Parts: sequence; C-alpha cells; structure tokens
Amino acid sequence: MLRMKIIQLAVNDSETKNDRLLRVEKILEQTVAEEDQLQLIMLPEIWGTGFFNFDRYRLESESLEGETYSRLAPWAEKLGSYLLAGSIVERDANNYYNTSLLISPSGSLSGIYRKMHLFGYQSAESEILKAGSDLYVLKSKYGTWGFSTCYDLRFPELYRKMSDSAVDTIFVVAAWPLARLEHWLILNRSRALENLAFLVACNCAGGQGDRQYGGNSLVVSPWGDLLARGGLTEEQLIISIDPQETTRIRSTFPALQDRKIR
Repeated sequence: MLRMKIIQLAVNDSETKNDRLLRVEKILEQTVAEEDQLQLIMLPEIWGTGFFNFDRYRLESESLEGETYSRLAPWAEKLGSYLLAGSIVERDANNYYNTSLLISPSGSLSGIYRKMHLFGYQSAESEILKAGSDLYVLKSKYGTWGFSTCYDLRFPELYRKMSDSAVDTIFVVAAWPLARLEHWLILNRSRALENLAFLVACNCAGGQGDRQYGGNSLVVSPWGDLLARGGLTEEQLIISIDPQETTRIRSTFPALQDRKIR
C-alpha cells in the first residue's frame, strides 16, 4: 500500500517565499509528531515563489540542491518517506526551468522532472522558462511512478509515454486557476482513466492579485473514480492506495493492449 499526505498549500501575496518555507516546515514538524506511517508527502507547483509572481522568478530561482531542497530534505529523512517537494524555479547556468524535486526517505535527491509544456495564455511562464524534454519515471517499492506538472495535463501523449513505461501511479503538481476548475476535474480523471492508472494531483489554494487558485487536489482511481478531493482552502488530504490494483485492472480490461496507433 502507498499511504500519502497531499498538502494543498495556500499561496497568497501576503507571504514571502521564506514565510511559506517556514509554514511548510511547521506542517512537516506536525506530521512527524503524528507518527503516521507515510510513504509519500506532496506539495504543489512553484509554491515558494508563487506561480503568478513572474517578476520574482529569476530573483528567487535556485539550484537543484538549493534552499528548498536543503530545508526540506532533513524532514524527508525524519519522516522516512518520499517528499515530492512540488516545483521550484530552477536556475541552471543561463536557463530557468519549472522543476519538480523528489526527495528520497534518506534525504537524497531521487530525481527531477522539468515541466515540458509551459503555459503562455495570460502567463509569462513560457517567456521566462525553458521547457524540459525528458520523462521522469521512478521504480519504487511502492510501484512505478510518473511525474508531470499542471499544463501538462492538456497533452495526453506525455501520459501515454508513462503507461508505455509501466507507470501505475501518476503525480501532478499544479497551480491551476479556479477560472478553469471544470477543466481540471475533467482532465485529471481523463488522464487516469485512459491510462488505467492511479493519479494524484496536488494543487495550490489561495490566490495572487485577482487570480484565484482552484484547490480541489485529487486522487483518482484507474477507473476514473474520485477517491479523494480537496476544497478551495488550504488543507491536507491523507489517503492510501494499492498500486497493484493498476496491474489487476489492466490485465482484466485490456484497453491499452487494444491500441492501434502507437
């Protein structure tokens, strides 16, 4: 079984990056005190800087093992669980990326995923950042995991590549707006159902300026059923799933094997 905590963090203009880091550390401290055996803890997209703070992207960018990693890695080790630390604005020489960090239970950096599909509609993300090009799949003792970020949800080809890599659980970190909440709900369920995989999506809550985040973090079954759903405000969802259910469903309902175009 894979037992997870999804931290649907509020991101508002009233806080700095350091304020939010301190708040996340407090949540992790409380999680340690709860003594609940978790295998994974998850945060949303660019929660430190705030997705819509485009003017701060370069200023608050960091290396892969920069401030966010350095401050959160000890908590992964204390908890003995994976920590999907959401994403950061990564600085690599003269390039900037929207990069998700996965920290191992030992506190090391297990891997990264650089967002492939950058958002350009009423957004400066695609102007400032460079798109990633590599799929990241991790074979863990809790299943085979695939990683994606927000706008990626609109591009099903990425998720087909995950299913071709035997991914049984898909993770999505996001800063999806409330204005397109229905799209969020449909796309997450569709990506799970069409790939017969579990999908775990962690979104931001709160808002910046006149833009509100959609919250509604989700856990979706391989049949497209909602197993957990957050509201519009900051909250934490705790849920257990059985990744082997993906294998059982795929073997009895062979839709992926019936594909004619690959």
